[in-house]
Order: sequence, then C-alpha cells, then structure tokens
Amino acid sequence: MRRSSVIQQAQGMGIHDHACWAFDEPGEFRLRASEFLGEGLRLGCRVWYIASGDAGALAGDLESLPGWNEALRTGGAQVVSIEDVYEPGAPVIGDEQVRTYAAATEAAIAAGFSGLRVAADTTPLVRTPAQLAAFVRYEYLADRLMAAQPFSAMCAYDRGAVGAAAVMRLASVHPNTNVHTQFRIFGATAHAAAIVGEVDGSCGELFGSTLAGIEPDPENGCVRVDATRLSFLDHNGLLRLAAYAESRDAELVVQTAWPGVARLAELLELPNVRVEDGV
Repeated sequence: MRRSSVIQQAQGMGIHDHACWAFDEPGEFRLRASEFLGEGLRLGCRVWYIASGDAGALAGDLESLPGWNEALRTGGAQVVSIEDVYEPGAPVIGDEQVRTYAAATEAAIAAGFSGLRVAADTTPLVRTPAQLAAFVRYEYLADRLMAAQPFSAMCAYDRGAVGAAAVMRLASVHPNTNVHTQFRIFGATAHAAAIVGEVDGSCGELFGSTLAGIEPDPENGCVRVDATRLSFLDHNGLLRLAAYAESRDAELVVQTAWPGVARLAELLELPNVRVEDGV
C-alpha cells in the first residue's frame, strides 16, 4: 500500500474507524495528524492530539491547521502530553483505557459533537515486550469500541524506535494501515474478530501469535469470525483458529463467502467449526 493511501482512506473513514500509521520522522507524523484531525473537525468531531512533550508546546504542532486555534479555544480540540496520561515504561491497561475513551466519546456527543477523533504518537507505549503485548490486546479492544461508537483514531509509531517486527504486529491489528500486511485481524461489533487479506504459510506464525495476542472473547459459547473479506485461508490458519476456540471452550463460527473454508473444515474433520455463508 502506498503511504498516501491510508490518509486517503482515513479522510473517508468517517467516525467509526481505526488506522495505524508508521512514520520515519516526527514531521511526517505531524503532517498526517494534521490531515486526520482536520478531517475530524470537518466531520464535526471533537479532536485530540496526543504526543510526547509539553502540552502547551505541542499545541503549536498543528497551528497551520485551519480552525485549529479556534477549536482549542472552544473545546473542540484538546492537546494531551502522553507522559501526563500513561506511566512511562508500564504496559497499558486496555480495559481501563477503553473505558476512558468511551466516556470521552460520550462527553463529546453530549457537548454537541458528532464523535471523538484522536491522533496519537503511541511509540512510547510499545517499547518493551510487555508493553507491546498489552498494547496489541488494547488495540483489539479499541477496535470493538470504534465499531460500536462514533470514535476514530490514528495510532502512529516511529519505525526506527519500535522496529519492523513490532510495527508489522501492530499494523496487523488495525482495519487501516500504511504498512503492507498480508492479513489484518481486528475487533468487530457483531463478531469477535474480522479478518481481511490472505493467511498462508508465509505469515502463519505471525497470524497465530496475533490471534493469541488479541484474545477474541467468546460470546454465547462461540468465537465468531467475520471472514467475508478474507480471500484465502490455508489449513494451518483454520487449525489455529479452531484450536484457539477450543482453548476457550467455544465453537468457532466463520462467516465467509469463500467456499474453501467449508471444504477445509470438512476435510480436516473439525467438530468445533461451523461455516456460515457471508457476502
């Protein structure tokens, strides 16, 4: 995917979506954040800009954005220093952070805004293995919140500071990204997870670790997967999904329009897998 394409997507994303942006230098993040939040202002959202540093100084990062200073004055925009919100070096507590954003979204709506849109440089929150693991799970929980409420976000990561492997893992749990990924798996409203792209032997290990990292929760005894935008799934991918559901004492329910999944389930004789037609 070209680097510009995710912003083109983001500008048409509306108020329920989630993008991962990997950047190489701070000016690139500020430019993309300006575009993303500018679209949020045009959509009538309250917008937040989150990055490292003094909040007062950070406000100047987006001063060229039309309407930015007025939005700051009237409460339509807020600047947050990430150091004032998160404990340095500590893994994020996903459930708590999701509740914080849910409350902030409700407050924005109550104040007359169409929703909440956030652009954040979250690099400091994924520097250690423990932080990264906690944040992958949190991104999944945030996906589900965004699917249900008028909340959208762009999570940005410094490639040099985070590393290619971590960037790939994080990009793979976002619906939208400027990073080329073979698959993406993320939270959805009516399903535990949605999967898009292709899952084969070349990405099998990453798919398995990502699935284990997001920990989709069973609902009514089922781990439900929306695979309507999945173009290929090999037998190992299906086995990983089935094994995960079994580990949660649940049935795996896969909704897909691709007939290969049903055929694989039949050939592999997986008793805890049910395939439903999707479009």
